[in-house]
Amino acid sequence: MLYDPRTTLHVSPPPGRPLWIPGFQVWPGTLCGDSLNIKIDTCAECGINGDVERHLEMGKKLLAAGQLADALSQFHAAVDGDPDNYIAYYRRATVYLAMGKSKAAIPDLSKVVELKTDFTAARLQRGHLLLKQGKLDEAEDDFKKVLKSHPSENEEKEAQSQLLKADEMQRLRSQAHSAFDRADYQAAIAFLDTILEVCVWDAELRELRAECFIKEGEPGKAISDLKSASKLKNDNTEAFYKISTIYYQLGDHELSLSEVRECLKLDQDHKRCFTHYKQVKKLNKLIESAEELIREGRYEDAVSKYESVMKTEPNTPIYTIRSKERICHCFSKDEKPVEAIKACSEVLQLEPANVNALKDRAEAYLIEEMYDEAIQDYETAQEHNENDQQIREGLEKAQRLLKQSQKRDYYKILGVKRNAKKQEIIKAYRKLALQWHPDNFQNEEEKKKAEKKFIDIAAAKEVLSDPEMRKKFDEGEDPLDAESQQGGGGNSFHRSWNSWQGFNPFSSGGPFRFKFHFN
Repeated sequence: MLYDPRTTLHVSPPPGRPLWIPGFQVWPGTLCGDSLNIKIDTCAECGINGDVERHLEMGKKLLAAGQLADALSQFHAAVDGDPDNYIAYYRRATVYLAMGKSKAAIPDLSKVVELKTDFTAARLQRGHLLLKQGKLDEAEDDFKKVLKSHPSENEEKEAQSQLLKADEMQRLRSQAHSAFDRADYQAAIAFLDTILEVCVWDAELRELRAECFIKEGEPGKAISDLKSASKLKNDNTEAFYKISTIYYQLGDHELSLSEVRECLKLDQDHKRCFTHYKQVKKLNKLIESAEELIREGRYEDAVSKYESVMKTEPNTPIYTIRSKERICHCFSKDEKPVEAIKACSEVLQLEPANVNALKDRAEAYLIEEMYDEAIQDYETAQEHNENDQQIREGLEKAQRLLKQSQKRDYYKILGVKRNAKKQEIIKAYRKLALQWHPDNFQNEEEKKKAEKKFIDIAAAKEVLSDPEMRKKFDEGEDPLDAESQQGGGGNSFHRSWNSWQGFNPFSSGGPFRFKFHFN
């Protein structure tokens, strides 16, 4: 090695003592007075180690500050700079665990114990993770090796505790499989519940418990375990397929479609997923189309679509029930009370607590003036959903209408339905006005009766042909009755026969232009 002035320091050592400078190499060169020529160690290895130490120190600070992503980048750089530095792997594993990425932490911990076999903290940590994954044999092996490596008192205590736990899990797992094999699914579930409190990342055990729930007729409970299994095990198409079919059976076609698409992302040639996908997609399209028609108020077309839904999926009962429920809703909104009552009653025979069907049938009963029945449906619905404002308002309306029906009912006076159009109301009024005009009667008693009848007919026409007055009446308030107006502001209806003389029953409203005289 030759003298190089560009990398040489000229220093004066203290008298009588040797000179030592970390990171520098003494150059056996020329002594210049009291100075020595010191060669800086510029070899590549020393420069790399310095960078690694800086990355480790910076990563440590970032980790302490909770900046996990930045800390991870520093430890990545440290590992790349020195692939044999066990501290770099251990700290990176620590960040992975802090980020919830246990899968990524295990290879780093394995590298640590490979590079430094007596690093008990890393081995103990790996044992914990393997236990959570349900890899009981491997976990036990780690705990036993910790006990043989002269651990600290705390490490020894922890390793012994975890070793006993792993042995217990081995026993319970065996019992769970035995229970499943003899079709005792409830017992299997009980064993698996205990195991999965410890082995939380064991995909196989979660799939086994999900299968037990399915066998017990509780597929909804299986979804959580299957979703976990789909994340814990790579390319788990079977889990996605099962989740999709369960959602489909439960009537959630949108989530079913989403899950089966995940299956096809992993394997586009998966036969069962593809077949299921086509069925779900077809059904989903029909239902979306039907709901769009309902939003547009095209109830008759929506009914037709839901009838197609029932034909498309006749083997899954939930779609028949949901379709009938929506058909019931369409008939109710379309003011077809007879059809609505029939459709809603079919749903309620299968689901007596179906709040939507109860509300829609109650609305249909109101149109049919079956107030007692409407009140009963609203009260039943309220028992199951007491905070529903629509139910509360509907019940109040039904009670008002019942009370109103016990007084004067303008719809009954004209002989029209509550959903009659204005043209029907005017037509009925003209016919009855001619029939009951007092000039048609000669007998004094009959004339008085006709006068009263004519007054009621005229009042009914006045209320029902005026949109605002009709709205009040439909809500249970008689706009011509001072009492129903709560004692003030109302148009009290106390008109005599004389006040109606001069009115034309053939006009759309207002006073007669001339008076009829009948022979």
